[in-house]
Amino acid sequence: MDNFFDINYKSINKHNEELCGDKVEYIYDDDGCIIVISDGLGSGVKANILATMTTKIAVTMLKNNASIDDTIETIINTLPECKVRKLAYSTFTIIKIDKENNAYIAEYDNPPYFYYSHKRIIPVEKKERIIGSKKIYESNIKLDIGDTICVVSDGAVHAGIGQLLNLGWSRDEINEYLRELNNVNKSSQLINGNFIGVCNNLYNNEPGDDTTILTIKVRKPEVIDVFIGPPADKSLDSQLADIMKNSENMKIICGGTTALIAERELDKQLEVDLDSMKDDVPPIAYMDGFDLVTEGVLTLGKALENIKSLSKSSYESVVRNNSYDGATLLTYMLTDIGTHINFYIGRAVNPAHQNPNFPMGYNIKQNIVDNLIDELKKAGKQVDVLFF
Repeated sequence: MDNFFDINYKSINKHNEELCGDKVEYIYDDDGCIIVISDGLGSGVKANILATMTTKIAVTMLKNNASIDDTIETIINTLPECKVRKLAYSTFTIIKIDKENNAYIAEYDNPPYFYYSHKRIIPVEKKERIIGSKKIYESNIKLDIGDTICVVSDGAVHAGIGQLLNLGWSRDEINEYLRELNNVNKSSQLINGNFIGVCNNLYNNEPGDDTTILTIKVRKPEVIDVFIGPPADKSLDSQLADIMKNSENMKIICGGTTALIAERELDKQLEVDLDSMKDDVPPIAYMDGFDLVTEGVLTLGKALENIKSLSKSSYESVVRNNSYDGATLLTYMLTDIGTHINFYIGRAVNPAHQNPNFPMGYNIKQNIVDNLIDELKKAGKQVDVLFF
């Protein structure tokens, strides 16, 4: 596993619309990955349907080895132009990356994509071609570790018009801002959360258009093993400890009982850092061989809350004042550091984690962990789960 395509997108809907008129679809396959972003004409339900049809057609056909010409012609013929405004019912950008990091990009009426390499803005030579009577711009890039491709819908370019900015956010300004974000943040998720938060602010929290950013970053895989809760059978404690001992990945323990198992089975010393304790987050601890040791359910719940907030906010606004606590550190490691996350989840049930208002067996901690896994998958992380 030489590299990992860190793919993430974030959107905000036009004010008072329940559905977003922008749509992103992507898949990983044996040949690499296929990513499509589409902007449906107008907003709301109709735009959402049009953009969804566009992305579904493109991804499905390309996955089944259809040519780019056949794919684009099918989209154009399926979604004809508006007879009144003479505009396409949806715009799109198609990105196909193979196992050798060769990226092919086809653009139709979307704002041109941005490309960054070695902390610099890189101009890309594009070729104009007519496919099915439509003008398509094609380009090819040989990607390297650290390179980033960003695509924004036109809602980003229009952000602030008539409000905080008279003429909107210029392409050059967006380009420079995204370059800085790319240099500061390792993950696509944090780049996008920061960017979409700025767009929302420029719209004064009432977006005048659907706004989306898609980021693809080529990264070295960074694997994190997260150990949560003790095994249901105590005889498995030693097996869990063997996994901890033999793992060469970054390692996190969430839960006091799990930390005590590691301390006992691995003959380690556990040291609690009381200075890291906050009003709503218990303190972290240190143990040789582990990158982070936290309390369980409260810290996991706060980290889940943080990660959900990152969908439309910058990291800095979510974890305010560079707070040093278990939830902040866990949020940072799971979002900005890790690309592949392995959860080792003990099935032992702590009575304190039972909600008295729900049937027996409903585990509050497990519910938090399930939601955390879902959020990380949405963020583009590769997640595996093993139960004990």
